[in-house]
Amino acid sequence: MYVIVGAGPVGSAIARQLAARGDQVRLITRSGSGPEHPGIQRLRADATDPEALARHTSGASVLYHCAQPAYHRWVAEFPPLGAAILRAAEMTGAVLVSAGNLYGYGLVTGSITEDLPVQPNSRKGRVRAGLWAAQLAAHTAGKVRTAEVRGSDYLGAGAQTIFTIMVLPAVLSGRRAYAPADLDAPHSWTATDDMARTMIAVGASESAWGRAWHAPTPPPVCFRALAARAADLAGTAPARIGRMPTALLRLAGLASAGARQIPEVLYQFDRPFILDSTAAQRAFNLTPVSTDEALGETIRALKSAA
Repeated sequence: MYVIVGAGPVGSAIARQLAARGDQVRLITRSGSGPEHPGIQRLRADATDPEALARHTSGASVLYHCAQPAYHRWVAEFPPLGAAILRAAEMTGAVLVSAGNLYGYGLVTGSITEDLPVQPNSRKGRVRAGLWAAQLAAHTAGKVRTAEVRGSDYLGAGAQTIFTIMVLPAVLSGRRAYAPADLDAPHSWTATDDMARTMIAVGASESAWGRAWHAPTPPPVCFRALAARAADLAGTAPARIGRMPTALLRLAGLASAGARQIPEVLYQFDRPFILDSTAAQRAFNLTPVSTDEALGETIRALKSAA
């Protein structure tokens, strides 16, 4: 039996993959939401309550941490959430596998590999680095067995990134799109299904615990090329995309708490941002899905939700 906290794109993908192979899954969220499947038990619970979470996790072999607070509340709410999930893993003995990202590395020149030092240059990066540091310290002390899987910006059903929020809807409707990015800089895109497959593989492999892994990710694609490919796949007019002026981004921040968080992470979008996933691909014999496949899934999900 497996327990997943969070029914976002990665948590939902893990639940579907485990259920599809016949495993029993408990999916925990505040609302009781998640994919419908006979093998998925959807539970409503507060993951910041370690005792309650431990009760639901009792008997599980792996606890997958895929939850996160609203983007603008990371600094205040992520640490207590992470601490509660870590405590539940300690109380139950379940292996803890968390979904992470690349923020903790800070500004990197060249490809991003798992052996780079943790040098966050943003508040969100420091939060992410702190969460993993706490997990790793507990692992080193023998209190838990844990690992983290990191991905770049997501593609896939439910993915929430600058591209899927700001660019893709405009492309699909034939409008001109704008992105606060160097439109021609190579950028890595990780499929949510590949995050899920890697987290499942890591949770099942004792030799994988005690470190971070990068989810298999295909070669980078710049914003301009990704927008053009989205238009081709969707059968819409050719994509038109421009760089979002700083003034327009600031204006968006006046109306959106989420948009106000973007400036501190723009370093990821104004230069090459390339994830190297060689280690995980070799260790777990995984090949990333193509960017076309992940982008097509993203498009279908957006259209079905419209």
